[in-house]
Order: sequence, then structure tokens, then C-alpha cells
Amino acid sequence: MRYDLVPGVYVLHPDQPDWGVGQVQSAIGSRVTVNFENAGKVLINTEKIELTLYEEQKH
Repeated sequence: MRYDLVPGVYVLHPDQPDWGVGQVQSAIGSRVTVNFENAGKVLINTEKIELTLYEEQKH
């Protein structure tokens, strides 16, 4: 279980870059619901997919 995947955190799906940035809505065990800007709400099993934390580029 990843402890950094909490509601409000922004993530990217490594296999679906066209989904855009997603915001974690809920995380219960390995089941994480993410609201992606181009795909809507998606339930992710983090035992199969490792989401990447999104960090905005600072200028």
C-alpha cells in the first residue's frame, strides 16, 4: 500500500498519458479512485498499476 496516495494528491497514469493529470478522490487499500482531466473518474488497482505523483513545473 502506498501512503502518499491520499485524497487531493495529483497523479499521472503511466500507461495512459492522454488521460492527463488526475486527482485522487479516495484510497482504500489498493483501490484508488482518481478523477482524470480527460478520462473522468477511474478506479485504479495499485497492485497492478503504479501511479506517478505529479509535480507542477515551477518557473
